[in-house]
Amino acid sequence: MKQIKFAMILGIPLVALVSQTIENKLNVFDRKAYELSVKKAPNKELINVEKNIPSVILDIKYATPKNFTKQVIYPEAKAFARKPFAEALTRAQNEFLKLGYSVKIFDAYRPYSATVKFFEIIGDTRYVASPKTGSRHNKGCAIDLTLVDTKTKKELPMPTEYDSFRKEAWAEAPVSDPEILKNRTTLIQVMSNSGFKVNNSEWWHFDYQGCAGFEVLDVPFEELE
Repeated sequence: MKQIKFAMILGIPLVALVSQTIENKLNVFDRKAYELSVKKAPNKELINVEKNIPSVILDIKYATPKNFTKQVIYPEAKAFARKPFAEALTRAQNEFLKLGYSVKIFDAYRPYSATVKFFEIIGDTRYVASPKTGSRHNKGCAIDLTLVDTKTKKELPMPTEYDSFRKEAWAEAPVSDPEILKNRTTLIQVMSNSGFKVNNSEWWHFDYQGCAGFEVLDVPFEELE
């Protein structure tokens, strides 16, 4: 019934979506299923990142129309991540702070219904996840971020803006400016040392590598606290 609800809300052909769900057997957890999973495995809890790491900065793009969809996707500007993910991010933030930087988060856990909406708009799986599989964002195991200078409070120059679809946004794209190259390298190295892997086509996107066993979720932010 969960998939039928999506079809009605998002305008996706019902027959196609049901066939897709049967074929791929994607199991999307709602709030009740998520809460049951946490009772069995407490590490699956979604942690409020801002409360867990007060020094991070939030700039949740999808809580505003200032994103590639030009629409407000999230009702609240919050960032959530699975418990071990949040612990790994804490380690990364501590290392960045030693360098005079702080993490600025653009997006973290993303409800599955938002992924369906993104695919409707873009339809290119190089840049958005397929609804057939969901994404690590849907599992609470991915984060989009950049770095801010703790003294000036300004973002460090990076190869492109967030959510750029240009090839310059690729994690290993050539960079001629030495400062930008240094910033991107620092970001990727510290995150990698803390248990994350950068997405090949997005310098700002990092997947937590200890994500095995975490389910795709469709729990709205307002139901998490």
